[in-house]
Amino acid sequence: MKKITLLSAIAALILASCAGNPEGQKAATSDAVELTDAAEGTTFSVDAEASKVVWTGTKVTGEHFGTVDIKSGSVIVNEGAIVGGEFVIDMNSISADDLEGEYKEKLDGHLKSDDFFSAGSYPEAKFTITEVNPSETAGQVTISGNLEIKGISKNISFEATTEQATENSITTKANFNIARADWNVSYEGKPDDLISKEINFDITLVANQE
Repeated sequence: MKKITLLSAIAALILASCAGNPEGQKAATSDAVELTDAAEGTTFSVDAEASKVVWTGTKVTGEHFGTVDIKSGSVIVNEGAIVGGEFVIDMNSISADDLEGEYKEKLDGHLKSDDFFSAGSYPEAKFTITEVNPSETAGQVTISGNLEIKGISKNISFEATTEQATENSITTKANFNIARADWNVSYEGKPDDLISKEINFDITLVANQE
């Protein structure tokens, strides 16, 4: 009986340490790089109302998902594709959409706390494009840029797809994971319900010509 109990405890411990990451390809991450040459093209203003950032985090017992608002930004467009730009994210807007009432308020507050994004001290996050390279897939590019969260800047690279492009508007989508500890978002969760090491971002960026 003692042997079975011990095995059960070990199995529970292993399960608690295995929080699978959200679906999505992990962005390549390196040290921040200096932006040297300004991209050439036409400046489009980011439409904050039409744009959307959806986050997903997983844990042993399930997942949470929600949104965070793009505050402002602009992109440089050349021949129907984004070649440069930056946008600012309002971290105080982070919200869990899978919960309601008291549970939602608690999680929203926790996400804004120092356990996660420290929104009081770092109310904004920013992404600045440093390089764009064509992909083998039509309509797709590899975007590299400095992502700043909690005052920490890392360069990430991920695939992005141009969904729609006209002379006056462009819509680009991207879906990728980052290792949150790279930005000191290191809260591990409860001992019996650990949180995944990665967080997923599903981004729709809409911009219109100024």
